[in-house]
Amino acid sequence: MAQLWGGRFTKETDQMVYDFNASITFDKRLYKQDIEGSMAHVKMLAKQQILTEQERDEILKGLTGILRDVENGTLAITTEYEDIHSFVEANLIDRIGDVGKKLHTGRSRNDQVALDMRLYVREEVLYTDQLVYGLLKVLQRIMEENIDTFMPGFTHLQKAQPVTLAHHIGAYFEMFRRDRSRLKDIYERMNYCPLGAGALAGTTYPLDRDYTAQLLGFAGPTRNSMDSVSDRDYVIEYLSALATIMMHLSRFSEEVIIWNTNEYRFVEIDDAYSTGSSIMPQKKNPDIAELVRGKTGRVYGALMSMLTTMKGLPLAYNKDMQEDKEGVFDAIDTTTMCLTLFTGMMDTIVFNKDVMEASAKNGFTNATDVADYLVNHGVPFRDAHSISGRLVLRCIAENKALDDLTLDEYKEECPAFEADIYGAISMKTCVERRLTLGAPGEAVMRQVIAENKAYLEREAPSCDQK
Repeated sequence: MAQLWGGRFTKETDQMVYDFNASITFDKRLYKQDIEGSMAHVKMLAKQQILTEQERDEILKGLTGILRDVENGTLAITTEYEDIHSFVEANLIDRIGDVGKKLHTGRSRNDQVALDMRLYVREEVLYTDQLVYGLLKVLQRIMEENIDTFMPGFTHLQKAQPVTLAHHIGAYFEMFRRDRSRLKDIYERMNYCPLGAGALAGTTYPLDRDYTAQLLGFAGPTRNSMDSVSDRDYVIEYLSALATIMMHLSRFSEEVIIWNTNEYRFVEIDDAYSTGSSIMPQKKNPDIAELVRGKTGRVYGALMSMLTTMKGLPLAYNKDMQEDKEGVFDAIDTTTMCLTLFTGMMDTIVFNKDVMEASAKNGFTNATDVADYLVNHGVPFRDAHSISGRLVLRCIAENKALDDLTLDEYKEECPAFEADIYGAISMKTCVERRLTLGAPGEAVMRQVIAENKAYLEREAPSCDQK
């Protein structure tokens, strides 16, 4: 078919070149944004008396029909068209005749695609925020239900000090809360309209860019026409945010995978989020967590691909920028699926509380509290540290926990020990004495949970985006 740009050419494009250049196979995803932007553009043209009201109404009716027919499946987006822009314009002209040819007045495909992508990413930023919010709600519930569920805290994957499940989950709550703040920043920074920038130098038509921006829900128009058509910072920022979200999901997945092992048995993953083995009937595999961990790499790849594409581009638009779509679309789809499934997995997971507490006791996580006990009884810290270490060594040799030693065994190492040592090193005491903000003690955890609840009520997404 004839191209929108064919007037300057005297021969047909080589088919392989056409296929290599075309983007319809992936930018067809932008059909709603392309039609939405075209509707706003046409309303502005009529307001500025560049088009008549009758022409505006005919074009709007035609665009509305195209949108309806694409969505109900009676109009297919095919490779007959070079890109989504030519698909919309060609079908508009077929339906309403020559007046459809006026749609593109005062507009270039450069500012048109910049608008389409910005509209699409803006919507996806809001939807990602909604998904992260849903995960936060699940984590908040788990925290509320597990303030007194004791478990070992780890450093170097070695049992370190006792904490609670609420405290451990709370660390991820903070990560995903930061992710939401990044998404909010991206939205505010990207929410400016490039339409009206033309190919790179604006246009001689008396466009009202403020009006177009207002119709499309932007804070205002972009300020430089060359930057408007060549800016993909918002894509890079969004990919960076997605990569960070996936990194957080991957870390969390790694812990779920470890907790699910026979050696830990901290969790029971719901059957709906597990798979089995084709040969080993006893297996129940944490495949969702493993796939989330694995798919993190492809989102990282999309970010690096986009950074690499943009790093050497001169102003203004270059065809390289067509590469801003496939990787981005894949990263969005991947993160959306991972957030959805991970949230479902966490919402149905069962925590083996007794196993977690026993693990904390048997891992000498209260050894620091033994040393603190001695310090409070006048023993210098360095001596107390050494005494506590010798007690741990003794327990290892005798296959005991610190709680299992008799008072006489404690006194053999240091006469400062008294009968109150057992209360001082109980899991409950060890945790509840840690009362600084951010620690696992019950009082401060209840404070944090209350603040989380207020945050979730205050910062709830305004509406569903999809």
